[in-house]
Amino acid sequence: MNETPSFSAFVVNCCVASGPLETIMRVVKLRFDRDPGEAVLIFDDRTGRQVDFDFRGTDAEVVARAVASNRTPDQAKPGPGRPKLGIISREISLLPRQWEWLEQQPNGISAALRRLVDEARKRDPEGEKARLAREAASSFMTAIAGNFPGFEEASRALFAKDNARLRELVGGWPKDIQAYLLRWLQP
Repeated sequence: MNETPSFSAFVVNCCVASGPLETIMRVVKLRFDRDPGEAVLIFDDRTGRQVDFDFRGTDAEVVARAVASNRTPDQAKPGPGRPKLGIISREISLLPRQWEWLEQQPNGISAALRRLVDEARKRDPEGEKARLAREAASSFMTAIAGNFPGFEEASRALFAKDNARLRELVGGWPKDIQAYLLRWLQP
């Protein structure tokens, strides 16, 4: 993915910063230095997952640690596989009949698996994007709004793809949380 990863930081129910990791880290570090006990939740804007960082040390140390810990696999140190080609070696578990089928495919097992993955991704790219967006919204919603009124029903509406009902259910939630949650439902 070529886009620069983006993050958002929340204190209580307010979004206090949003943008590239380095920007977020500096804003949150400033807040941490003022009040180390303040609860700041930071979310990855792509996945909706909460991420944790170590705010001890200088601004430069904090940013360097955060950037190093947030590298994507293609930015990480080279390992097994062919990193220059973007191929990363990992382990998978299959049943013996699946291994047998793969071994019979032209160009080898790895090539067959890559073809299968590419074909699956091409079948319904918009559906896949929508599914990932709903999962991101769910991750965020669970982390920050799990105790809010109507959370369970809102979660059901999210996965039922009933956006109108979801908007209605989160209507009483804090505005920043509503806005961040509902942005994943944009076409």
